[in-house]
Amino acid sequence: MKPLEHYRLLIADDHPLYRGALREAVTGLFERIDIAEAGTFNEVTELLERGSEVDLVLLDLTMPGVRGFSGLMYLRAQYPSVPVIVVSANDDPAAIRRCMEFGASGFIPKTLGVEVMRDAISRILSGGVWTPPDVDLSAGSDAETTALMTRMTTLTPQQVRVLMMLSEGLLNKQIAYQLGVSEATVKAHVSAVVPGRAARGGHWLVRAYRYRGSRHLQRSH
Repeated sequence: MKPLEHYRLLIADDHPLYRGALREAVTGLFERIDIAEAGTFNEVTELLERGSEVDLVLLDLTMPGVRGFSGLMYLRAQYPSVPVIVVSANDDPAAIRRCMEFGASGFIPKTLGVEVMRDAISRILSGGVWTPPDVDLSAGSDAETTALMTRMTTLTPQQVRVLMMLSEGLLNKQIAYQLGVSEATVKAHVSAVVPGRAARGGHWLVRAYRYRGSRHLQRSH
């Protein structure tokens, strides 16, 4: 990590006090830094879609607009060049391994002290990865996780949003209302996301997304 380089970070957490604590922690790392904050996942995507240049996202797994790992999955599929550090109160090893399988550059428990957190962020910005040292990452991704992430990289941002809402059980008209589009537009997106939806097994992507998105996160905050 170059000490005089100008970094642009995005802190995504629905708790203002913790966003402030993270801001204080990362500010001490750099001489030149711009920090944007987001309290919902919609704010995250709005910032990125406006073309805001971001060197690193610090992402809480549980914030309005996401389900389980869905926010991480969305960012890795749509913005693969932007590294994401998951910052979570859930330090369950299974959840940490799943985050790394979905492409996170690191996992920082919210219980970490400031200095350890700074060291982790520095390592990741230098091209490395960081997870708690007692977590075994040797197990590889399962085939369905790999297939899910590969499929998601072929979807547009709007199609991924539709997938996220389908996984929540929303109806087409509810999705149309939330996205501000016609129901016909939603149906077109659904057909693209779930081709052959009437065929047996046609909803595998939605089922896989829902399962992968919520598994291991019952305790996270």
